[in-house]
Amino acid sequence: VTSKKSDPAAVAPPAPTEPWTTRERLAAFYTKYMPEKLDGIDAILDKYAGKEDKLFVALIKKYGPEPEDPYYIAKYGAASDDEDEEEEAAQQMSNLDIDKKKRRGAAAKSTSKVDTRIIIQKISRNRKKAVTHVVGMDTVPNLNLKDAAKAFSKRFAGSSSVKDKEIIIQGDHLEEVADMIVKKFGVKEDAVFLDLDGEFVPFGG
Repeated sequence: VTSKKSDPAAVAPPAPTEPWTTRERLAAFYTKYMPEKLDGIDAILDKYAGKEDKLFVALIKKYGPEPEDPYYIAKYGAASDDEDEEEEAAQQMSNLDIDKKKRRGAAAKSTSKVDTRIIIQKISRNRKKAVTHVVGMDTVPNLNLKDAAKAFSKRFAGSSSVKDKEIIIQGDHLEEVADMIVKKFGVKEDAVFLDLDGEFVPFGG
């Protein structure tokens, strides 16, 4: 008599081949925070047609971080979305802005020695989906990459993760990310470059 041995690989669910649709994103959010409202998803999508990003920003602000898309988890690994860590990250970002203003004098000598160079590029996964890659944030003085990733996640209402010192943001946000890096993290425009079809163009150029 031969006994059947269970193969873990055989029963493991297949990795998703595409990111969530907007409807699937909203369903995952409601399942986590408001399962009683799942039946009204279609009506909400109709109401916010063309303004989905604003909808997710409002939901995240009111209820908490958005569940991560399994597609991006499989591709780039999971990012920590613990609510307490989110609040702590936001506070650290605020403190960083204040500290930079206070220390422009004495700290200018040390920060000037750091060669900050950031490259932002869009990588398309298929005709409709894309992710934004940010390389070089680790050269920004006194900045934690995970905290920066969480700040991007809040700003663009989607998942954001860190892999090999690179920040990967769901969606096409090339110029918006560059603008946030300059205004939020205090990086000079001439140190931020956009990868446009293989050509590095200064954001402030």
